[in-house]
Amino acid sequence: MGKKNTRFETEVVHHGYDSSIYHGSLAPPIFQTSTFSFQTAEQGENRFAGEEEGYIYSRLGNPTVKMLEDRIAALENGEAGLAFGSGMAAVSAVLIALTKSNGHILCSQGIYGCTFGLLQLLKNKYEVDHSFCSMQTEADIRDAIRPETTCIYIETPINPTMALIDIEMVVSIAKEHGIKVVVDNTFCSPYLQQPLDIGCDIIIHSATKYIGGHGDVIAGLIVGKKEMIQEISMTTLKDIGGVMSPFDAWLLIRGLKTLHVRMDRHCDNAEYVIEQLKGHEAIESVYYPGDQNNPSYSIMKKQMKRGGGLISFTIKGGKKEAQKLLNELSLIKIAVSLGDAETLIQHPATMTHAVVPKENREQMGITDSLIRLSVGLEAKEDIWNDLKQALDKIV
Repeated sequence: MGKKNTRFETEVVHHGYDSSIYHGSLAPPIFQTSTFSFQTAEQGENRFAGEEEGYIYSRLGNPTVKMLEDRIAALENGEAGLAFGSGMAAVSAVLIALTKSNGHILCSQGIYGCTFGLLQLLKNKYEVDHSFCSMQTEADIRDAIRPETTCIYIETPINPTMALIDIEMVVSIAKEHGIKVVVDNTFCSPYLQQPLDIGCDIIIHSATKYIGGHGDVIAGLIVGKKEMIQEISMTTLKDIGGVMSPFDAWLLIRGLKTLHVRMDRHCDNAEYVIEQLKGHEAIESVYYPGDQNNPSYSIMKKQMKRGGGLISFTIKGGKKEAQKLLNELSLIKIAVSLGDAETLIQHPATMTHAVVPKENREQMGITDSLIRLSVGLEAKEDIWNDLKQALDKIV
């Protein structure tokens, strides 16, 4: 996108929109149309041939969606962005684009349950293999790379254990082998972490989460080099069809305007809650990147601005105690998303990662006593009071 002249906090509000072009409308318009008319038959021919810029059909591009794509690219310091109808549509498009039959994907030790399901589908139907690696040392990664590895896919922080991967280390080894690196940046948003600046090739967001921020849209975004994004756009997005609607793009543009303000509040609240959790007798352990006692704290300081709004913790007990904890909550809602204004809590082993076989879950560190908390924007004291009264009941 070129070097920005203004700071992140200004770009999230203004990038890519000139109100003077649209009758002075402060809010960007929604181009709620399925198709676009041509002035002449020759113009239609030229656009389909790629010889003239312009819109054809909203599955192939839409002005409202394009505005969002340009803005997320600018925020991630990438050349181009691409929007999808869901986070999993984005993940699917990227992994299909970067793999071929008999290829191999190397993944971080923990990943989202539906990403795990997709990997199994690719293996069972199309012979695209995958394996998991802790990626805690260079030796770990080098030993796990195969001759047929075409993609390294990582979450950092990892869902739901909050473990971190050193992106710089992974990228350094991947470049030696000519392997593309994909980072799911959902948990951080571009405000807290910018993997493209560290050298990765594609970043993915479930824009449903912090990008949208209000729990009212399902969407996915990717950012990378222009040539690669165009290839994905004209193949796995266009032909499979997991496109974003103009209205959803408009909701995300609106949500982005407050991203920096929301993320700072999420972090403030999470830092407060984590300190309270540490002292409660029902808690076995806590996992938060911004905690100075976290083994990955040095990595967090290197590649993240702050620790984020997600906390995971284990309680003394198992599934029965975990479910009792969730059922005793009042303010905090039991739900499997994150990044909303509301504080949300879920039990990964029976919810987001239920599709993952028990053996694999345990290897990922997902036990029956693990809880994931998405800390919202409410008063931090109210969040903790609700959590405390529920924890008190399971002691």
